[in-house]
Amino acid sequence: MKALVQRVTQASVTIAGVQHSVIGPGMLILLGVKTDDAHEGAAYLAERCANLRLFEDAQGKMNRSIVETSGEALVVSQFTLYADTRKGNRPGFTDAAPPELAQALYEDFVRELRGRIGDAKVATGVFRSAMQVQLVNDGPVTLLVESNKQTP
Repeated sequence: MKALVQRVTQASVTIAGVQHSVIGPGMLILLGVKTDDAHEGAAYLAERCANLRLFEDAQGKMNRSIVETSGEALVVSQFTLYADTRKGNRPGFTDAAPPELAQALYEDFVRELRGRIGDAKVATGVFRSAMQVQLVNDGPVTLLVESNKQTP
């Protein structure tokens, strides 16, 4: 499982021209699920994201987590994080989990993250929907965080 985490001053998801979710300062998390991922990976990744020290302290150092700043998170499913671009010009997605597994683990991740930073602090996109994601990346700060499972 992969999470592309971006520190943001704001982020939103729009679906079919209607704003679905919006957050203020915090993090946008694009979440990809691999074919052999399991619940343990979702729990581990949620804990890692909640405790990442991405936010500045009084001295301007990235020394505070989203928990400490009372920030918000927007979680958007992103199967393309497992795109294989090694051959040709068209990406392959054989490593991305099938929709049923991906949705279940996406929901597990969201539930785990809500348990760590607060239910009202976590917004989502809509799984398997065409979404427009807008963000203002703060820093910019962007990190790729992977579950504790070894990936090739």
